[in-house]
Amino acid sequence: MDYVPLGHSGMKVSRYILGTLTFAGTHGFEALGNLDVANARRLVDMAIDAGVNAFDTANLYSKGDAEKVLGAALAGKRDKVLVFSKGRSEVEEGPNGGGASRVHLTRQLDGTLARLNTDWLDLYFIHQWDGVTPIEETVETMSGFVKAGKIRYWGISNYSGWSLAKTAMIAKQPGLVPPVAHQIYYTPEAREAEYELIPAGEEFGIGAMIWSPLGQGLFGGKVKADGAAPQGTRQGAEGWKEPFVSDWDRFARVLKAIEHVAAETGRSVPQVTLAWLRDRPGINSIVLGARTAEQLADNLASDDLTLSPEQAARIEVAGRPHPLYPFWHRAMWGMDRPTPSERVYLEGHRQTVGM
Repeated sequence: MDYVPLGHSGMKVSRYILGTLTFAGTHGFEALGNLDVANARRLVDMAIDAGVNAFDTANLYSKGDAEKVLGAALAGKRDKVLVFSKGRSEVEEGPNGGGASRVHLTRQLDGTLARLNTDWLDLYFIHQWDGVTPIEETVETMSGFVKAGKIRYWGISNYSGWSLAKTAMIAKQPGLVPPVAHQIYYTPEAREAEYELIPAGEEFGIGAMIWSPLGQGLFGGKVKADGAAPQGTRQGAEGWKEPFVSDWDRFARVLKAIEHVAAETGRSVPQVTLAWLRDRPGINSIVLGARTAEQLADNLASDDLTLSPEQAARIEVAGRPHPLYPFWHRAMWGMDRPTPSERVYLEGHRQTVGM
């Protein structure tokens, strides 16, 4: 397992991180997984044995019960691993039951620490942009948590390019602590993060950490090209709406390309998907989620898989996003001075427009 510095920080994180969305399975999260402490501990031990040194959770997952399960599963191991969590989601009733305000985040961080049975978090994310709370308040609050020793680093999640940039610029002011990571949704089919988020993160020293790399089961090896999924899977769960797929024809092309590479390499669809994502430019770490030990073992086995340039290119071309403005214009006329962090994406757009 490789370890990489997370963003502009000295904290080295394993390329794969174990996520905990499947832990507990209460309060509306039943369809996502229901791992109890014993089964969660089995996955935690498997991950550690494979070289994983970081575990990711959130106060939103099973309304805090996932944090409780993770805390119990890490009993006796806390000092040897990194623990990440998130706040901001509306998890309580009342006007301050959600958001990135000082009052909400302070209360939620204290609750998270208690549920995880730890005195600190190694990384604490703002789970979603808050367009009401002044960003200065949020940055000051997170900086205060770092200085108080409650968290070592902080990050953001599910932001847009401009909100990431605004946050990063505000955090550069004297006395404030800038974020070092952002969690984003990114798969071989869902590649909108390439437009601005991944390059912006690189420019500001904010490392990209991918959540749900298998597209919430779309690339789990059981979903068909038309999106049909068997019962017992997340995509087969009644009423489950995520993720939004804007172009099912593109998904079918991507899935077909991945399946062909899987056949060529003798590996599974999830393993090929993870190997492709791991080698994409600007990607730091990938958060794995599993409902069973078998699923986790299959995912972890992708660590030694390296696709050939030709195999990776086939998957890339199949899912390449459309060159929206201003990217098509810059791909045509601005390649004399591209920003290094976005060069590869602009080169792809240039191929699409026939230059």
